[in-house]
Amino acid sequence: MTTSTSIDDLFVHNKEWAAQMERDRPGFFTGLMAQQKPKYMWIGCSDSRVPANQITGLEPGEVFVHRNVANVVVPSDLNALTTIQYAVDHLKVEHLMVVGHYGCGGVLAALEGVRLGLADNWTRHVRDVRDKHYDLIKATAVQHRHDVLCELNAIEQVMNVAQSTVLQDAWARGQKVALHGWCYSLKNGHITNLHMTVPGEGGLHEVHQKAVEMVASRQRD
Repeated sequence: MTTSTSIDDLFVHNKEWAAQMERDRPGFFTGLMAQQKPKYMWIGCSDSRVPANQITGLEPGEVFVHRNVANVVVPSDLNALTTIQYAVDHLKVEHLMVVGHYGCGGVLAALEGVRLGLADNWTRHVRDVRDKHYDLIKATAVQHRHDVLCELNAIEQVMNVAQSTVLQDAWARGQKVALHGWCYSLKNGHITNLHMTVPGEGGLHEVHQKAVEMVASRQRD
């Protein structure tokens, strides 16, 4: 249950947290300052209920994070591409996860054609995913279509990352970095592996096809 919190409370909580961390793990912040060497990058939704570190049990400094509405990655978004480029080229992350979540408001707006305002220009990319997989979504029971589009959107965003110049260049020079498509459940806190795992530039379309087929065939309660 959430409680009413003021801005001033956040400073109080911060000091309490920092003091507790230093008591429990002396030198924790000194270690963080020394170097940033995460193995993982998380591209997720901006939804406040989907915190990357807590969900995966990773500590500060262990996961590099980029978040936006509906976890979208497109070639025109220099913010996302710059963040990916820094993670891959400079931090040498080994795994990059695109993580959607069931119940995503941006995906629901795209599915139902709901107007959000300026954000409509952004969720247009998710509507493109909806239109690409129109037949699959139409064949899905109405109550499951939102979940299906959340999964398909994560899968398609992995494709976009894989086809970016950043990843193509990294793989061309032999760098080991794998991409993964996941979807997180707000209901139980579990991550679903969408089996959209791309270890390199070969076989991308075959992996994509199988991942989409698994979305189509998955039994839903």
